[in-house]
Amino acid sequence: MIRCSITGSLPKPAWLAEPGKLWPEWRAEAASLVDAKRDATLLWLKLQEDAGLDIVTDGEQSRQHFVHGFLAQVEGIDFVNKVRMGIRNNRYDAMVPQVYAPPRLVGRVHAAEAQLCRAHTRKTLKFTLPGPMTLVDTVADRYFGDRVALAMAFADLLNVEARALVADGVDVIQFDEPAFNVYLDEAADWGVAALHRAQEGLACTTCVHICYGYGIQANNDWKKTLGDEWRQYEKLFPMLAKSRLDQISLECAGSRVPASLLGLLAGKDVLVGVIDVANERVETPEEIVATLALAQEFVARDKLIACTNCGMAPMSDALARAKLEALGRGVALAG
Repeated sequence: MIRCSITGSLPKPAWLAEPGKLWPEWRAEAASLVDAKRDATLLWLKLQEDAGLDIVTDGEQSRQHFVHGFLAQVEGIDFVNKVRMGIRNNRYDAMVPQVYAPPRLVGRVHAAEAQLCRAHTRKTLKFTLPGPMTLVDTVADRYFGDRVALAMAFADLLNVEARALVADGVDVIQFDEPAFNVYLDEAADWGVAALHRAQEGLACTTCVHICYGYGIQANNDWKKTLGDEWRQYEKLFPMLAKSRLDQISLECAGSRVPASLLGLLAGKDVLVGVIDVANERVETPEEIVATLALAQEFVARDKLIACTNCGMAPMSDALARAKLEALGRGVALAG
């Protein structure tokens, strides 16, 4: 059987946070918020299992945003005095926190979520963390004045938390690096090296996720400028094939990525996106089978994992559930 998973994030229930937003406001406080995060995590954990997923996640239910959720436990980051800045090469106009001192963890970041999930599932457990380059690209640096130095500082913190997550029982650590698809030269020059520093000494499977972004308007508009073929992966995949990472997670379904580029990842487990997160149409099982069949022309079946193109955080709850179920049915049909 082909294994299946999701990239990481899932929508937050309306009783937990504002629906349909990447930076939602919480709808509870203090102990009630802790309880609500726990309940949402357990709900999505059960729904992933019901859908037939082999590798499950916490759905990032306890994080307001996949980057800010990590930075919230880092000293040297000013969240009070945010500034407006273009990120992902000015694709987004965002209010971002400022780095004003050497970053330092103030304690565990994701212990509660990881331990909760481990106690409630026997499935392979994956946990996502933002990659060093993406962290650098989502803050305003007022201290280092050097993107590489800041990336390596973040990589050291990620490594500390990742090691602790493994001790919590996490089986797969995935670093999310959407910035790789934007800063291709920097990814080659220091991005992979920063990932290696973040994964140093991890006694688990390691993965990097690189896609073309959430299904939001800014990303959809950007994709329209990329031409008839999206070939960013052509530069990234050869260096990732030589990296120490075990798995590469990528966008495929509904995209203009040439499937032949998957052949550049020989030797790696490949998480192929068979669910498009940029539209509201639910894939049929037959469409998922077709995407997997195309991927198998370039990736050995035992190296293939069916996945979503990107996170589903901004989706409606109903749509995410439907796409989750479609993923499970499609993989079951593929046999």
